[in-house]
Amino acid sequence: MENGEIENQDDDNHHHHHIPVSHQTVVGGRRQYTPVVAHDRAVLEMTSLESGGGSSTPPPPSSGGLPIPSNPLKNIKLDAGETSSPSRGNQDRPQRDSKLELFGFDSLVNILGLKSMTGEQLVAPSSPRDGEDVSITLGRPKPNDLKMGTMMGVFVPCLQNILGIIYYIRFSWIVGMAGIWESLLLVSFCGLCTFLTSISLSAIATNGAMKGGGPYYLIGRALGPEVGVSIGLCFFLGNAVAGSMYVLGAVETFLNAVPAAGIFKGSITSVNATSGATEHIQTPNLHDLQVYGLVVTIILCFIVFGGVKIINKVAPAFLVPVLLSIFCIFVGMFAAKKDYPSPGIMGLSAETFKDNWSSAYQRTNSAGVPDPEGSSYWNFNALVGLFFPAVTGIMAGSNRSASLKDTQRSIPVGTLSATLVTSALYLVSVLFFGALATREKLLKDRLLTATVAWPIPAVIYVGIILSTLGAALQSLTGAPRLLAAIANDDILPVLNYFKVADGGEPHLATLFTAFICMICVVMGNLDLITPTITMFFLLCYAGVNLSCFLLDLLDAPSWRPRWKFHHWSLSLVGASLCIVIMFLISWSFTVVSLALVSLIYYYVSLKGKAGDWGDGFKSAYFQLALRSLRSLGANNVHPKNWYPIPLIFCRPWGKLPENVPCHPKLADFANCMKKKGRGMSIFVSILDGDYHDCAEDAKTACRQLSTYIEYKRCEGVAEIIVAPNMSDGFRGIVQTMGLGNLKPNIVVMRYPEIWRRENLFEIPATFVGIINDCIVANKAVVIVKGLDEWPNEYQKQYGTIDLYWIVRDGGLMLLLSQLLLTKESFESCKIQVFCIAEEDIEAEELKADVKKFLYDLRMQAEVIVITMKSWEVQVEGGPPQQDDSIEAFTSAQRRIASYLGEMKERARNEGTPLMADGKRVIVNEQQIEKFLYTTLKLNSTILRYSRMAAVVLVSLPPPPLNHPPYFYMEYMDLLVENVPRLLMVRGYRRDVVTLFT
Repeated sequence: MENGEIENQDDDNHHHHHIPVSHQTVVGGRRQYTPVVAHDRAVLEMTSLESGGGSSTPPPPSSGGLPIPSNPLKNIKLDAGETSSPSRGNQDRPQRDSKLELFGFDSLVNILGLKSMTGEQLVAPSSPRDGEDVSITLGRPKPNDLKMGTMMGVFVPCLQNILGIIYYIRFSWIVGMAGIWESLLLVSFCGLCTFLTSISLSAIATNGAMKGGGPYYLIGRALGPEVGVSIGLCFFLGNAVAGSMYVLGAVETFLNAVPAAGIFKGSITSVNATSGATEHIQTPNLHDLQVYGLVVTIILCFIVFGGVKIINKVAPAFLVPVLLSIFCIFVGMFAAKKDYPSPGIMGLSAETFKDNWSSAYQRTNSAGVPDPEGSSYWNFNALVGLFFPAVTGIMAGSNRSASLKDTQRSIPVGTLSATLVTSALYLVSVLFFGALATREKLLKDRLLTATVAWPIPAVIYVGIILSTLGAALQSLTGAPRLLAAIANDDILPVLNYFKVADGGEPHLATLFTAFICMICVVMGNLDLITPTITMFFLLCYAGVNLSCFLLDLLDAPSWRPRWKFHHWSLSLVGASLCIVIMFLISWSFTVVSLALVSLIYYYVSLKGKAGDWGDGFKSAYFQLALRSLRSLGANNVHPKNWYPIPLIFCRPWGKLPENVPCHPKLADFANCMKKKGRGMSIFVSILDGDYHDCAEDAKTACRQLSTYIEYKRCEGVAEIIVAPNMSDGFRGIVQTMGLGNLKPNIVVMRYPEIWRRENLFEIPATFVGIINDCIVANKAVVIVKGLDEWPNEYQKQYGTIDLYWIVRDGGLMLLLSQLLLTKESFESCKIQVFCIAEEDIEAEELKADVKKFLYDLRMQAEVIVITMKSWEVQVEGGPPQQDDSIEAFTSAQRRIASYLGEMKERARNEGTPLMADGKRVIVNEQQIEKFLYTTLKLNSTILRYSRMAAVVLVSLPPPPLNHPPYFYMEYMDLLVENVPRLLMVRGYRRDVVTLFT
């Protein structure tokens, strides 16, 4: 269908209803709708759902169906002037019935068509940062935007940038120095590098819409902000320095054409010709190059300040003299005869071709004139560095992506065409130059192209000067925009000065570029500048190839480039070629440029504010994580590879300050459970309520918790669960949290010290339920008592870490003590292991066994064995400091007796068995007394031996089966009484330490 007409065919009458919506244009590879003009009217005709859509009389309702409305056809007319603002909500929009109302969203016609008619200008953010939502936004193009096609938008700029000064004033010299066959090899080698880069560029550029920044945008979104900024800044430097190269080329050409314009005296080099006579070759004075170069740079800078529109209008005019001059060169070659138009020119001769076939590397002076005592010796590697700028410029099309009608078609076709055309021109030129003149003429006549040009050399001088000034203008225009694009992404704060508003001119960035350009102009030596540019361009090309290689190799679902002729192996060869060429040119320049990139990368990593751009490295990490997870399997991890993955239960027993989602010391304790920060913690909290009502609250809480654990420098993730109550929520967490072998293996929570003080009598049932759930799910448990006093990383502790090792726990308690020792706050402590022996006879034997076991585990600790007999003596006639424990013991007895009496009274009145917290319980009063007595003895022992310990670790007794939770809390309270800092540890059914290597 054309002109945006929506065609609707009536089944009975075969009428066509044409609804003029808008004219369609193709922008950026997809159809967009231009706005409806004032006299247009959009009429939406909605037919009824019954078969006879054209009939206005409804059939009678059937017995099994609903009555059909009597007005099945509605015409809703939208005036072009009507607009709806997204901020005013649904109530201001024209209300209309929709067949698709069931789906709950606006229909696609609404989004793609009518949205752009309303005049809303929707702008996408430059890059998602800090959790911004990314949405598909469509805005109407500005009517004054002039969009360019493949020829003017990509092919011409690429051709203009590639065909530059090197071809005119160095190419014949390169043929003379390297010979024909090595020159062919040189052109093919450099051409292959840019051709493969063009293929990679085509693939990435056709994988979605592009914004400003050209190759920086592509590399940054593929390899991440750090790599993108590093290579982008180097590419900026390369462009800025290239501007100086073009300026110096134009000035040198002008001074060679008009020697009288020189302010200073030129240098004259005497060279012995083959005939025996001495030739004098005049080269421009360095100071002339500097003065004229600075003047030209300043003039160009003023033109650039005039805006990009002026440059875009002038650019095609610059290209015409270039093409005309090349045509004149080839006409002149065919017209040339022996010693015409200059001595040393042989015409197109097979004999000359044979003489020039091999290379003739020799020394030259700094101006490139052959000199046996010259300072420069040339070889193939050096020529690669000199010639490579002649093939650069392939990024000119991608730099203009915002001004193209169809980037997905123009960039591949235009860039590859320009690359192939220029490579073919260079290859043909090698053959023609090799057959045209003697080697001596090729080496001495720097402007042989002007000498042979038809009809007069001035054509070439004009062509060179215009083409180089045009290329310099492109550099001075493109480089500041690249710098402004990097600054606008707000990654490096130091670049904030170069930010520009949308559509604004980057004046500060232009001044900075001109400053760099002037410094290089003052250096004055073209042959010293070109290798520097080459390094920076090669780095950028390597970045583009590596980006394509990574994206091709990962093959994520979002990787769907329209350009199909690409493969990861081609990109890898292209990237390798770039690196090889860098080292061929100069290993010292390569090392310096790589060091510069690494420094920028390191600086961005430290100071940058990089967001998630969905780059290839993130995709690689994701695929690596999935592969690692699969390779781990579901089997138990070997004890040597066991890492603690703590599940930190953030929900406190009580209240926390406002905007603090987790107890601060829980985060400090989580860090103590990792060796050198390795491992992962999962911080979870539970919101009571209905999931549908609390889903948004849960997302907000999860963001707060994530921010908090990042602030506390914990390596972990945050999860918020919505559940009817804490018990149900925790049961869901302990069953489902984690994947494969990356499930949490230790549950860490705070001991509820406040439960009796604040009369929170629902806590015992929840606390006991959580411990029982962990036992059933085979999770280890660590309960922290005295969390408020837990030291942070700066509070150094002295004394001992005491372990009361009562039951076999797989070595978890021993491992935790060793992990504590690796932290700065506990590194000055010593470990003491207390073991319980039934009889005195067993004590020495047990001590020896434990010592040997600890020695085999490579753990330094003092072993102390306590016998049950010493317990009895201690309780019966203990020292006065145990009075607090005895008092707590009698208080617990009294409370348990009172609670038991209430339970029995309630059971008697209701005629039911003994119930506690809605569950049936069995109470053995003798067993309760025994449990109380055991915890009292253990507490007294801890207070006797470990009152000054930095931290005490003790085995956590499991809740007795069918026992009232209230009683268990009484036992625990008695166990922890007066112990300032205590960890209760329960292992699970597997070893976490091993004796073997």
